[in-house]
Amino acid sequence: MQIVVCLKQIPDLQQIRIKRDTREPVLEGVPLLFGDMDKNALEEAVRIVEREGGKVTALALGSPKLRDTIKEALAMGADEAVLLIDPAFADSDTSTTAKILAKAIEKIECDLILCGEGSTDNYSGQVPSRLAETLGLSQVTYVRKLEFTEGGLRATRDMEEALEVVEAPLPALVSVTSEINEPRLPSLIQILRASKKPLQEWTGEELSLSAHEVGKEASSLEVIRNLAPEQERKNIILEGKIDEVVEQLTDALTREGVIAR
Repeated sequence: MQIVVCLKQIPDLQQIRIKRDTREPVLEGVPLLFGDMDKNALEEAVRIVEREGGKVTALALGSPKLRDTIKEALAMGADEAVLLIDPAFADSDTSTTAKILAKAIEKIECDLILCGEGSTDNYSGQVPSRLAETLGLSQVTYVRKLEFTEGGLRATRDMEEALEVVEAPLPALVSVTSEINEPRLPSLIQILRASKKPLQEWTGEELSLSAHEVGKEASSLEVIRNLAPEQERKNIILEGKIDEVVEQLTDALTREGVIAR
C-alpha cells in the first residue's frame, strides 16, 4: 500500500499573541507545526502500513521552515517526505494549493491519499475536496474508522447524529477526523532516525508549474484582515451568600439574553 499524507504547516496557536489596539495576531517568532487532524491522518497511514505493508510519504507545502517541521512526521513513522518549497507558492488559496499538491501526487503515484478533515488554523476544509476533484478520485469525508476490502476501502463516517458506512474503490482520497486514532509520540530513537530518512524538495519548475499558475497571482481569494473576536468585559461583581450570588448571576444572564426564565 503506497500512501501519501498531506500535511499543512501552521503556527502554534497556543503561542499566538493578540494586539490589544488592533486585535491582529502577532505571528513573528511563533513556532510552526502540523495541525492536529493532519497528525491523525499520518498516524492512520503508519498503522495501515504496519498491518498491510507498503510505504508512507509525507507531503507538505510551505516555507523553508518545513525542513525542521517535517522531522516530526518522519519520526512518527513516515518513510520519506516530499517538501514543496518555492517563493511562488506563497499566499496560495485553497484552489491553487490543491493544484500544486495534485501535481506532486501525480509524480509520486499512490494507492491512497490521507488528509485531515480541516486545518487547525482556518479550518476551511476545502483542500481535500478540491484535491480529489483535481485528481479525479473518489473522496470519503469525516472518516473515523477505516478498513480495507478486496480492491477498495470501507469507511465509517461521522455524520454527527449518525454513523454512515460507505465503500469506495482504490485509489481514493480520505479525510479523517480526530476520533479515528490517537497520534503517537515518537521516541528518542525515532527522532534520531528521522534525519536519515529520504527527503526531497520540489519547486514549481520541477512540477511543471509556471509562476502565473501558482501563488498570489493565481489565487482568487484575497484576505483583507484577520482579527480576533472583539471582547468586552462587563465587570459585574456578585456579592453575598451563595444563594444570593446565584440569584444575582441568574438575573444578569437573563438581562443579557443568555438564558430565559
